[in-house]
Amino acid sequence: MHCYPANLYHRKTAPYDKIEFDALYAQSIQDPAGFWAEQSKKLAWFQPWEQVFEGSFEKGDISWFRGGKLNACYNCVDRHVEKHGDEKALLWEGNTPRESSSLSYSELYLAVCQLANALKSRGVTKGDRVCIYMPMIMEAAIAMLACARIGAVHSVVFGGFSSDALANRITDADCKCIITADETERGTKKIPLKKNVDEALKHCCDVHTVIVVNQSQKSTETWNDDRDHDYYTLVSQQPTCCPCEEMDAEDPLFILYTSGSTGKPKGILHTNAGYLLYSMVSFQTVFDYQPGEVYWCTADIGWITGHSYVVYGPLANRATSVIFAGVPNYPDMSRYWQIVDKYQVNIFYTAPTALRTLMAAGDEPVKSTWRTSLRCLGSVGEPINPEVWEWYFHVIGNGHCPIMDTWWQTETGGFLITPIAGITNLKPGSATLPFFGIQPTLVEGELYIEASWPGQMRSIYNDHQRFITTYLSQVKNKYCTGDGAHQDDDGYYWLTGRVDDVIKVSGHRVGSAEVESALVDDHRVAEAAVVSIPHAIKGESIYAFVILKQNQIPTDTLKSALKDQIKKEIGAFAVPEHIQFANDLPKTRSGKIMRRLLRKIANGDDDLGDISTLADPDIIHTLIQNKL
Repeated sequence: MHCYPANLYHRKTAPYDKIEFDALYAQSIQDPAGFWAEQSKKLAWFQPWEQVFEGSFEKGDISWFRGGKLNACYNCVDRHVEKHGDEKALLWEGNTPRESSSLSYSELYLAVCQLANALKSRGVTKGDRVCIYMPMIMEAAIAMLACARIGAVHSVVFGGFSSDALANRITDADCKCIITADETERGTKKIPLKKNVDEALKHCCDVHTVIVVNQSQKSTETWNDDRDHDYYTLVSQQPTCCPCEEMDAEDPLFILYTSGSTGKPKGILHTNAGYLLYSMVSFQTVFDYQPGEVYWCTADIGWITGHSYVVYGPLANRATSVIFAGVPNYPDMSRYWQIVDKYQVNIFYTAPTALRTLMAAGDEPVKSTWRTSLRCLGSVGEPINPEVWEWYFHVIGNGHCPIMDTWWQTETGGFLITPIAGITNLKPGSATLPFFGIQPTLVEGELYIEASWPGQMRSIYNDHQRFITTYLSQVKNKYCTGDGAHQDDDGYYWLTGRVDDVIKVSGHRVGSAEVESALVDDHRVAEAAVVSIPHAIKGESIYAFVILKQNQIPTDTLKSALKDQIKKEIGAFAVPEHIQFANDLPKTRSGKIMRRLLRKIANGDDDLGDISTLADPDIIHTLIQNKL
């Protein structure tokens, strides 16, 4: 395979070359306390820390920078204002090219302070959880920073989730306040956010405040005068100064829910100092970000990429970060590249799913734009297949922009395996080598990490034992990523996807148990099992096997109803590509469903391996005969 040399891109003012970088990486492994102590000087502290790291994987009691006090919002906004207040912090591009706006760091400071005071006026205090269910608008980033400013813990829920999924996350985090919008448009599709909130709150009685951004300039369908507040009316009444809360290094910063291999989504808990430092250092180092450059990550704020590399990492580095509310193919297939030209974007970070969609439309929509401002590209969300990597490099980047193929997870807070712009030789499809402090190891083809790093999750909210069981107990003193991988002769890592039952559809992690639970909620369904199959655009899609109750007839109408059920309970992104009705599922004699076999059947793999443990091997042949 062709290897692209690191020197196709020259670092501008980087403090080190390849030899120095390798020495720093070696220090980060051999002397992590000394390494991260030095890196911590990049943050502004209200009170110095006492100890860099303590704790163990065995007990799950991880602590970084104990005793230190700081504030994430202060580090992302306040400290930039005095000397750089006029510099752009956020550039917003709406659903159509006619919609755009921007905020300087000084303007962002005022907006955050006023919303923070608005939250305080509604009784939100340090430690309270605030649900943010919003489209990709400026106010979403402002809401995150306002929560961080007063020490409230934000729980951002992706705007594509249904009211039922929203209700589950509100209840689990015990949120008392919600910040949302009346509705939003993505492409030609309208999403009724406030309506979904109202529906969710029929099951969440403890929410006392809903703050609504009136995006459509229409009156909302329902309005509770005791609970609902117009965002701009409430904010405009507030003072423009709000002191930052001094937060302990290990105080919670946010909860972000991600699907697990059991039915209940996991509330991933990240804390202040370690997460902020890791996202800050990884952003600057990997992309070689330089002051004054324009950076654009296309991720939604409802996912970890939007947290780490739209808001916290870029703003902590005083970057100019683009927020995009639309989709890559609306109003036409050139939209991404038109935005690159409009804002003169220097660093562009997106997902293979979007690239596959755009690649399928051919080169002409790309070549109708210039893209001469680009100097670095990035990929996130899933492994990028080599042919898409090559197209991204040659067509989008005109053959001179290195691609940072980053591998990481919601749980890791930031990049774990990634190239470094100008330092790492690139291989299409490989995430390449580990980042500072990361020491990967392979155990029977599964990727583990040897020791803690500052950006690591600290717990699963309200379920610390599940955190230990899921991530820290499989192999002693190692973090279990749940991903498969292999190394080549050069030590480069190649990620092969999930080894558990989490399916990644268009970059969204969908728990198989969550989808199965939604299917079985239909009174006509007795049992269900879902697996992943490859998809040319989405990366993976969902294939569902459904057993109906006695006397129920399998019809296309029923299939449509089941898809609507999943759309209602989880969201449109979790709807199966195929639903195959079956009389039974392959199970062991103890009753365990053999998803390994279902995956092979769905993917048309004839090599089924040993099926001697099945209670009824004949089921396999029936399923194969009826495969869609």
